[in-house]
Amino acid sequence: QLQASGGGLVQAGGSLRLSCTGSGRTFRSYTMAWFRQAPGKEREFVAAIFRSSGNTFYTDSVKGRFTISRDIAKNAAYLQMNSLEPEDTAVYYCAADARIILSSIRRPLYDYWGQGTQVTVSS
Repeated sequence: QLQASGGGLVQAGGSLRLSCTGSGRTFRSYTMAWFRQAPGKEREFVAAIFRSSGNTFYTDSVKGRFTISRDIAKNAAYLQMNSLEPEDTAVYYCAADARIILSSIRRPLYDYWGQGTQVTVSS
């Protein structure tokens, strides 16, 4: 019910915009998030936009470079990634949850997950 897209190969310093489109239900009242998983590493939180306030949250390593947003009318969320670094290379997953509490948004406890899209940043 979540479809992630927009990944690809980019040189360091470049930009990509990931999209997460929902189907089968409306995600307007859901907290939307992006996680990533590099080979041999655990899935880690990247960014989230909280359902009620629209407040955004980021892991420290992407602050100032990545921006999460949503388009309720299109039932979609986005992750604009600028100034990409080789360390950003990973499979990126979008996630959604209607009830997750603020203190848990950085944990991979979301009910709905997209299939992942590969982002590769070359040096």
